[in-house]
Amino acid sequence: MKMLMNVRFPHEPFNTLVREGKVGGIIRRILNDLRPESFYFVEQRGARAAVAIIDVVESSRIPSFAEPFFLKFNADCKFRIAMSPEDLANAGLDELGKIWS
Repeated sequence: MKMLMNVRFPHEPFNTLVREGKVGGIIRRILNDLRPESFYFVEQRGARAAVAIIDVVESSRIPSFAEPFFLKFNADCKFRIAMSPEDLANAGLDELGKIWS
């Protein structure tokens, strides 16, 4: 199942890791392990953040996506189900509309 993962990094320990020259290596290691479909750094409410598209084969895998960010950055992670246009087309909306109208 495709999921949108939002990661919000607090200023600390991120600032300290930047000053120590460690942040790039940590992020590379996490991304090499997680292998997201895409990963973007963004700003959220004035803080560093990231948005990733991940494929979660089973729900028990969610901690493997979140824990590296929790443990290395004290980050907050939020997960949202994401559907492609093809997924939505296969959802049976027309039939659901008939049932629930």
